[in-house]
Amino acid sequence: MKNLSQSSYSSALETVRNLKEKYGNTWSAINSENAARMVAQNRFKTGLDIAKYTAAIMRKDMAEYDVDKTKYTQSLGCWHGFVAQQKMIAVKQHHKTTSKKYLYLSGWMVAALRSEFGPLPDQSMHEKTAVSSLIEEIYDFLRQADAIELNDLFRRLENGEDVQHKIDNFDSHIVPIIADIDAGFGNEEATYLLAKKMIQAGACAIQIENQVSDAKQCGHQDGKVTVPHEDFIAKLNAIRYAFLELGVEDGIIVARTDSEGASLTQKLPVSQEPGDLASQYLAFVDAEEITLKEAKEDDVLLKRGGKLLRPIRLANGLYKFKEGSNIDRVVLDCITSLQNGADLLWIETPTPNVKQIANMVNRIKEVVPNAKLVYNNSPSFNWTLNFRNQVYHEMLTEGENMTFYDRNNLMSSDYDGSELCHRADQKIRTFQIDGAREAGIFHHLITLPTYHTTALHMNELTEGYFGEDGMLAYVKGVQRQEIRKGVACVKHQRMAGSDLGDDHKTFFTGDKALKAGGTKNTSNQFGVKETAKKVKLEISKVA
Repeated sequence: MKNLSQSSYSSALETVRNLKEKYGNTWSAINSENAARMVAQNRFKTGLDIAKYTAAIMRKDMAEYDVDKTKYTQSLGCWHGFVAQQKMIAVKQHHKTTSKKYLYLSGWMVAALRSEFGPLPDQSMHEKTAVSSLIEEIYDFLRQADAIELNDLFRRLENGEDVQHKIDNFDSHIVPIIADIDAGFGNEEATYLLAKKMIQAGACAIQIENQVSDAKQCGHQDGKVTVPHEDFIAKLNAIRYAFLELGVEDGIIVARTDSEGASLTQKLPVSQEPGDLASQYLAFVDAEEITLKEAKEDDVLLKRGGKLLRPIRLANGLYKFKEGSNIDRVVLDCITSLQNGADLLWIETPTPNVKQIANMVNRIKEVVPNAKLVYNNSPSFNWTLNFRNQVYHEMLTEGENMTFYDRNNLMSSDYDGSELCHRADQKIRTFQIDGAREAGIFHHLITLPTYHTTALHMNELTEGYFGEDGMLAYVKGVQRQEIRKGVACVKHQRMAGSDLGDDHKTFFTGDKALKAGGTKNTSNQFGVKETAKKVKLEISKVA
């Protein structure tokens, strides 16, 4: 989008000048240009501004994907505002644009890392307000990234550099966030109230799953219990009403089905007529044929096709679904959700297999041709083992001699340089491209990447720092890498807003401002001198 910052700056400049004229000498200390600059550096005043802006981006991206399957979108899950900020700064540094790059807010990570109860499993036990609070925090950090970068550009402009075009065409760090509301944290009214808080914080897309709210499990664990379609539709409606009430007309609902791995239901819906949604749901419930004489006291019975059936019920009161009904349930869930207000689908699968995903999606598309998926490229999958297994089967089918490989130990590092490894890694590399083209995957995300990268990097630093390397472990493994790779937060004072604050103090106080960015600021040690750049250039030429 062009000229947003400039139009904001010009409009603010005119407004402040008019206000100064209106209020006279009492506003004499206010500099119109400084005020307009601050307005331009904080384009998004509220979370609703963000939700409306990012919803429009997602709708545009969805329409482009319908035309061209190479135009899929991606995101990484972030559990802190700083993590999200550094991700988007890195996106701009390495890819030059934030286009098609989103953020994901994982309920799993909120539970594991953001609850006042301490680390919790993904079972909706954390405070529901932690979800909306994290959304607000993320956008606070992203807005600060905008302000810091624009402040740097305005400084350069004041120093005579020709950067006006960069200001006029500024690419904001503010991007869409797909936010996990779990199973809605209660009944449909509770879902509506939390959805409002999430939207007000900036969420343009809300993901909700069809599990029972008070028995919710992680999608990659056992014991999942789903709800009848009518109950889920009520929550889809609740979210849509929340979007509409707040004026976010383009708000996106992502309907997730956990039916592939769920074998239980808590509730038997009431069918009003043969073939309705409740009837279709009941048809999946496992039941045994009995006579009225065989019925026990207080048994729950169904009549189906002129026969009397007793649903299989566990000791805890839950009902079992028929074995092998899971894929049919997934397809019905998805079609029903799209026909009742959902915009995107999420199918939780046991393995990342493009053909298996495509088989389900193609059945859905027979009814809803533009059906699109948000797909979880989950760390709960062993990607290496899964794809080595897939390739092993392919190579065996192709008649390859597989005696070199131990079928039960394909994860072994002994195979890391093998043909099987190369083919499996290539499939992993193209998984998102293939999934977008063949399986209707509009958005690829990794739910928990920053949980794992934090653990991995902490492990590496700890090993060296408390070992023989001492301080060299930090310098060589962290700081030197930050400097070499241009990681923004190597100047952590600037990243926390020190330079921005100095400029603000100057606006407020003038020459009397007590600033942090003087000659004794040790951050000056991280400036790359032009001579060093020239030497590096000459060395590269010789090489």
